[in-house]
Amino acid sequence: MGRRDEILATAAELFARRGFHGVSVADLGAACGISGPALYKHFPSKDAMLAEMLVSISEELLRVGRARSRDEDDPQRALAALVDWHVEFALHNKPLIVVQDRDWDSLPEAARERVRSLQRRYVDLWVSRMREAEPGLGRAEARARAHATFGLINSTPHSAVLPERRMHALLATMALRGLGVPDGR
Repeated sequence: MGRRDEILATAAELFARRGFHGVSVADLGAACGISGPALYKHFPSKDAMLAEMLVSISEELLRVGRARSRDEDDPQRALAALVDWHVEFALHNKPLIVVQDRDWDSLPEAARERVRSLQRRYVDLWVSRMREAEPGLGRAEARARAHATFGLINSTPHSAVLPERRMHALLATMALRGLGVPDGR
């Protein structure tokens, strides 16, 4: 992990605990073991940190989601691969989920539009695979199922109370059943 990634991970933890506006540049620097002004060698502003943090997670979700979906010919297996990926991501990135949810309004407008665009493409990936698995499924209902599934999976900052493997299995099974995949797999 590079220094920028370390700073972003530290910032995500602090923002998740105290909120974007509750963390100063001096707080970030101290948590990273450098002076606050030294952060400006890596990022032009605290807003730029938030933007990079949230844009990069949206890019990662889409990039890996596409790869996992593309690796499966069967649409139900593709949905299972998408669910496994999203659950894995959510279990390992709880602070980012909190930050995106709570500090969305602090995101600069250009970054907010980029994240929205990436998220729409990610949802469309899920919708496409759901409609392949269930040909009569309408686009609106498939989108609703995708968003409800994301809500379930992204509850990990509050719901992940079981050991990781058990939590992963529970969330994946619940998500797949909600998506209409028989027997949760």
